[in-house]
Amino acid sequence: MSSNLLTVAYIAASALFILSLGGLSDQETARKGNLYGILGMVIAVGATALTSVMGGGYAILGAAVIPGVVIGAIVASRVAMTSMPELVAVLHSFVGAAAVLVGIANHLQSGQPLVGAEETIHKLEIFIGVFIGAVTFTGSLIAFGKLRTILPSKPLLLPARHALNLGLLAVSVWLGVLFMGAENSDGLLPLLIMTGLAALLGVHLILAIGGADMPVVISMLNSYSGWSAAAAGFMLSNDLLIITGALVGSSGAILSYIMCRAMNRHFLSVILGGFGAGSGTGNQGSRPTGEATSTTVEDTIDLLLNAQSVIITPGYGMAVAQAQHSVSEITKVLRQRGVEVRFGIHPVAGRLPGHMNVLLAEANVPYDIVLEMDEINDDFPKTDVVLVIGANDTVNPSALEDPSSPIAGMPVLEVWKANTVIVMKRSMASGYAGVENPLFYKDNTRMLFGDAKKNLDAILSQLSQQDDRVTSPVLAVSTR
Repeated sequence: MSSNLLTVAYIAASALFILSLGGLSDQETARKGNLYGILGMVIAVGATALTSVMGGGYAILGAAVIPGVVIGAIVASRVAMTSMPELVAVLHSFVGAAAVLVGIANHLQSGQPLVGAEETIHKLEIFIGVFIGAVTFTGSLIAFGKLRTILPSKPLLLPARHALNLGLLAVSVWLGVLFMGAENSDGLLPLLIMTGLAALLGVHLILAIGGADMPVVISMLNSYSGWSAAAAGFMLSNDLLIITGALVGSSGAILSYIMCRAMNRHFLSVILGGFGAGSGTGNQGSRPTGEATSTTVEDTIDLLLNAQSVIITPGYGMAVAQAQHSVSEITKVLRQRGVEVRFGIHPVAGRLPGHMNVLLAEANVPYDIVLEMDEINDDFPKTDVVLVIGANDTVNPSALEDPSSPIAGMPVLEVWKANTVIVMKRSMASGYAGVENPLFYKDNTRMLFGDAKKNLDAILSQLSQQDDRVTSPVLAVSTR
């Protein structure tokens, strides 16, 4: 393929990637956005493979690409929606590792030596790319461990941890000066030492972040992986890789900022220690008082049938129970009975941005009744019943009522303002942030304990039976 055709292909792929991001901004166009992204990637890989730069090394390329495609397809088809955050974290680590390997290989390759400003810029590209890649690689692995509960979700708060981070950064800068001044392969040693320090920095940064901030961390690592890819693009003189990396890096940074605003958090405060950072000082907020009131499936059905308006607020517990399809069917039955049913989605519900939206879309819940927190919060006082399914931190009133709470100031779904709140949980345990929830003890709250899927299936079964009893006489008359 000529260089002109390659440029045209790269421009087309870049345009498709931009269209993909635009499509993913809305649920109704998300499928089309994914198709744009797939088509753009096919064009990008195909054009790169056909370029004369490959030098006929298709056997080597196939040996690398084909197993990766097979493994990726198998993993993607088998992973559960509840494990999607972990998968995303692992994929980010791959991008970081690739940036590190590309940088080191680029430094070691023998070719026409660069001089002057070109050499300086090239070395700077390598050093920065390897640094970002190493931080992304180990940070993503630690995020995976926290999401998978292999590692504790509580932040690891070492003494003088900020000084440790600054020290690692300062030594990395000093090694960068040595690397920039080294001749040829002499710079390999400071580059490798910096890689190890950057990897350690990535581990410590993410270990110091609490579990409730993991959605922001995933978004932040997504941004890091994009900048790693852009740095690799500079090293390889690949314009498409630069554009793609910049798109991913900037969109991830913007998403992180939006999520931090939704949580009333400052981005730097998340990076330097997330929710629960006060756990070492005993700042856990006021402990809720009172006694929780339990309820039954039958009482829950009575409340739903007598309600005119119902809001369902799902959380990670719904994803774990895989109860989204039961929720969808209950929604259909209630709407057929004339009950107004809507969904309230917190920006960080679940452990991945948009996690709940994807689950509800998978269960064919209409897009127009799935509303964001800002769109539905004012409607809770006019709502008869709120059904909280596995949500905890995102419906915690202590965020607004208790200034000493670790999540004080975080905007939440104000479900307690409704007439009746039904909370579906296995137990009274606190959420992923480790913060007690006084919602469970409020006078208008009823706790429906047990597996969410089993309880929802029981509710659906009894609602369907009542529908059959109501419609059967009508059918009998119509058939006479």
